[in-house]
Amino acid sequence: MIYYRPILQMGEGPEAADVAVLRLAGGWCSFTHVMASERGGAAERISAAEVPADILSRLTTPRAPMAGIGFDSPSIMGILNVTPDSFSDGGKFDGLEAALTQAEALKAADILDIGGESTRPGAALVEQEAEIARTAPVIAALRTRGFARPISIDTRKAAVARAAMAAGADLINDVSAMQFDAEMAQAMALSGAPICLMHAQGAPETMQDDPRYGDVLYDVYDALAARVAQAEAAGIPRARILLDIGIGFGKTLAHNLELLRGIALFHALGCPLLLGVSRKRFIGEISGEAEARARMPGTLAVTLAALGQGVQMHRVHDVNEVAQGIALWRAVNIGDL
Repeated sequence: MIYYRPILQMGEGPEAADVAVLRLAGGWCSFTHVMASERGGAAERISAAEVPADILSRLTTPRAPMAGIGFDSPSIMGILNVTPDSFSDGGKFDGLEAALTQAEALKAADILDIGGESTRPGAALVEQEAEIARTAPVIAALRTRGFARPISIDTRKAAVARAAMAAGADLINDVSAMQFDAEMAQAMALSGAPICLMHAQGAPETMQDDPRYGDVLYDVYDALAARVAQAEAAGIPRARILLDIGIGFGKTLAHNLELLRGIALFHALGCPLLLGVSRKRFIGEISGEAEARARMPGTLAVTLAALGQGVQMHRVHDVNEVAQGIALWRAVNIGDL
C-alpha cells in the first residue's frame, strides 16, 4: 500500500508559477507535492498530479460542516470534565453549578466537550448509569439556560450518547472509535449526529503499560481507515466523521512525536481532524513541567505546529489562552484579522 502525505504550505508558495497549487480540504493550507511512501521503503516526493484520483479528491474536497462548525478555519473544542478523577482538573467541575459556570467561562470555545468518565491512563470503568447522571443534567441545564453553542459528549457508551443527545448534545466523541460498545455504530447511524473516532491501543486501564507498533504512523492510519469503513458500513457517511489520532492513548513519547510530525498524512482519509494534546504527559516529559495545569505553553506550541499541518479542530482545557494564540498565528501566517 502507498501512503500519501501532502507537503503543506501557507498561501500559494514559491512553486505556484510552475505547478498547480491545490487547497487542502477547503482550508488554509495548500500543496503542490506529496510524499509517497510504503512500509519499509523510502519516501518519494511526487507532484500532486501523480496522486491517484480518489486520494487526491479526499485531500482537496472541502470538509462539510459538523454541528454547525465549518472546517475552513481552525476551531476549538473546550474540555469540560464533570468527573472526580480526570488527570488535570478532576473534581473541579463535577457539581452542576460549577460545571455550568465553567461552561460559560470557556467563552472562546466553538464547541464544548462534556465528559463523565476519565479515560486517563489507569482510569477505571464508570458504569453507564453513573456517567449519564454526571453528563445529561449538565447538557440539559445548559440548553435550558440558553447555551446556544454546539455541545459534544465524550463517551464510549451508546446509552450515554443517546441520553446526551436527548438532552441537547450535537456530536459524539468516542475515544474507542466504536470498539468499546457494539451498539454505538447503530446508535450513531440512527441519530444522524456526527461522531469523532479516535485511535487508542488498548483500554485506559492498561494502554500505557507497553504500547508497541510496527510503524506507528502507518498502523494508526490503517486502524482509522478500518474504523471509517466500519462506520460507513453501519450507515454513517464519511461527511459525518471526525478523526483523532489519539495522542497519549497507548503511545510512548516517541510514538506521539512521530504521529505529530506526520499528521498531515491523515488528511488522505477524507475527514476533518481533531487533535487532543492539551496538558498531556508527553508535554511534561519534554518540558520538565510536572504539573499538568501548568502545561498551557506546551499545549499551545503543539497546537500551532498542527495548524501548519492543516489540523482543523483542537481539543483543549485552556480555551481562551489557546484562542488568543491561534488568532495571532492566523494573522501572521494567513493574514486573517
